[in-house]
Amino acid sequence: MTVTVWWAAPADPGDRADLVALLDAHERERLLALRRHEDRARYLAAHALARLVLAERLDADPAALVLDRTCRCGEPHGKPRLAGRGDDPGFSLTHSGALVGVAVGTGPVGVDVEAHRPLSGLDGLVRHALSPAELAAGTPDGTGFLVTWTRKEALLKATGEGLSSPMDAITLSPPHAPARVLGWTGTGGSWWVADVATGLDDHPGAVAGAGPVAPVVTVADGDAVLSVRRGTMHG
Repeated sequence: MTVTVWWAAPADPGDRADLVALLDAHERERLLALRRHEDRARYLAAHALARLVLAERLDADPAALVLDRTCRCGEPHGKPRLAGRGDDPGFSLTHSGALVGVAVGTGPVGVDVEAHRPLSGLDGLVRHALSPAELAAGTPDGTGFLVTWTRKEALLKATGEGLSSPMDAITLSPPHAPARVLGWTGTGGSWWVADVATGLDDHPGAVAGAGPVAPVVTVADGDAVLSVRRGTMHG
């Protein structure tokens, strides 16, 4: 099994009508609801990239892919999956700062990236996110905390729980060590997590999935995927 992570830059909706045309009604509504230009650019690039890489894998029309976003509560704000296919393939989206990312693999997968930024209230964030065992090992600095947060969010995305599940139930290896799940209270099965290169030192990234051992993780050029789409539409 291999998990592939595509990284790309945000895409201005005003300049990329070809990408906007790929989105479904739900995605376009979400896109228009975002107030900040940079949020719209990240949202568009991530969701268009997901459709393009999934369509390539399935030999399908990216605009015709039907996504099921049904949460366990019944509302349409859950982890997106391909309708009728579950996690075959599984995929996950992320965006922060100057990057958007899409991970695709066989079975559940989660990906996260976090841009370095000043963290107000770091002590409170640490108490929220770190397990008792991690707290006992010492409080990380802002850089180390973002690495740990990225790893944990990737895991929670893989399970489909997202941030509704407590981060402090997860105990990981220290941020300066290779990523590894040391314990996870209340969660059945085994889960792996791995750091993934983003190409930007100030944007740590992580990918996670089901199973005892991380598979081969490859990184691909999402900008090239989005550029090819532009050429297809206008060339």
